Amino acid sequence: QVQLEESGGGLVQAGGSLRLSCAASGRTGSSYGMGWFRQAPGKEREIVAAISWSGSSTYYAASVKGRFTISRDNAKNTVYLQMNSLKPEDTAVYYCAARGGSGLSMQSRGPDYWGQGTQVTVSS
Repeated sequence: QVQLEESGGGLVQAGGSLRLSCAASGRTGSSYGMGWFRQAPGKEREIVAAISWSGSSTYYAASVKGRFTISRDNAKNTVYLQMNSLKPEDTAVYYCAARGGSGLSMQSRGPDYWGQGTQVTVSS
């Protein structure tokens, strides 16, 4: 089992920046791909970004490409999501996720583990 805990959410004005963090604990000795999803009110949960175990491969949703950056520090068992140029439509609960394996497959096969979520609100 892997436990995931997000932090860094909050309220920011449009055009601003936030950095989300996700600390993993439990069976972190295995290889895991990591990712971020989000769910806005009344909408389905969608993937935002994903990163492979080594960090050499990344995936971004078209809506965030060029504005968000995913990274990880395996020594700290932590994954980050740097969000720049935020827009009101980025408002959502952001969830950290993990999937076993060294590759990048979360966008197609979904995660094995979820965090509890952190609220991001972007005001216009």
